[in-house]
Amino acid sequence: MSEPLGAGLAAWLDEHAAALDEAADGGPELLQLLAAHGLFGAGVPEDRCGRGGTTSSVASIVAALAEHSLCAAFVYWAQRAVIECLLLSPNRGLADELLPRLLDGSLAAAPGLSNAMRTLSGFDRLHVQHVAAPGGGSLRGEVAWATNLAPRGIVVAVAARAEGPPALYAVPGDEAGVELALTTGLMGLRASRTGSVRLDRVRRSDHWRLHADARAFLPTLRPAFLAFQCGWGIGLARASLRAARRAGEAAPSILTPEIEQLEHTLDAYWRDLSEGADGGRLQREPASLFGLRLRMVELATAAVQLELQALGGRAYLPQQGAAFARRWREAAFLPIVTPSAVQLKTELARASEG
Repeated sequence: MSEPLGAGLAAWLDEHAAALDEAADGGPELLQLLAAHGLFGAGVPEDRCGRGGTTSSVASIVAALAEHSLCAAFVYWAQRAVIECLLLSPNRGLADELLPRLLDGSLAAAPGLSNAMRTLSGFDRLHVQHVAAPGGGSLRGEVAWATNLAPRGIVVAVAARAEGPPALYAVPGDEAGVELALTTGLMGLRASRTGSVRLDRVRRSDHWRLHADARAFLPTLRPAFLAFQCGWGIGLARASLRAARRAGEAAPSILTPEIEQLEHTLDAYWRDLSEGADGGRLQREPASLFGLRLRMVELATAAVQLELQALGGRAYLPQQGAAFARRWREAAFLPIVTPSAVQLKTELARASEG
């Protein structure tokens, strides 16, 4: 997998990785910086203001960012997930209106779709309701978790239940009745600006509807949504394995064969993911998609464990172990982000029974 980041951006991320993880205001310029390097245009057709490419093009950028900072990769994923919603939406007018600002970073994007994805799999019910009215209607409810909640200039993707099929809407953060609330006290990824979105009689016309049937649309979005996420674990695993190798450079290490084996496994995983995502197999075979997404968590966890073994007691020293401690915390996040490891295991069990 080639390195899609420039040296300058990589250096900036290394310098600011701790601040992005630990401080809520650690990276106010992060979104604009990613946009300035043209990263959001990956996988976007050239005739829609992008630079072309495939699903794996985007996943490779997520992985490259995660090698330096999972927080940066998380912010990039959130923005790019909403861009994907717009690319797939039949509402071309709204997409053409919003895409340029999403691509240049002047508009932040929050995919408030965790609840919707869980509902699609039968793990939850939609917490937002659309109340119909002439010319559109209004939204009421709460999105408990959303990322990229910029203080100004933001659009949130929300699924809402209704009398008919649940629909998917875009909601600007400055609309009357929208309240953004950052979650305080997060243990990491704090500069991702993660929190909740409360909606109180937020008026929505059909102009802001991304799709009339979320149950039909979300399975179409899901392969890219999850394939992009897989980049998190790939990048994190690569960083940990590189650190484990460095820790053993002073003397021959008994861990070297394990490190090499996991590196080979990671390379094979990337080939399987990219071929499946770009060739359409993950769209046709949801069980394969769920398996790859779950495998990502396992690979990242195994790599961080190897880094810990290679560092030994140095992992607990404030200076030498700081980057490891951050990666350890990042790896602990992967099993709980939607779709969680429990949800994926349940989906795979259902598939095997069927």
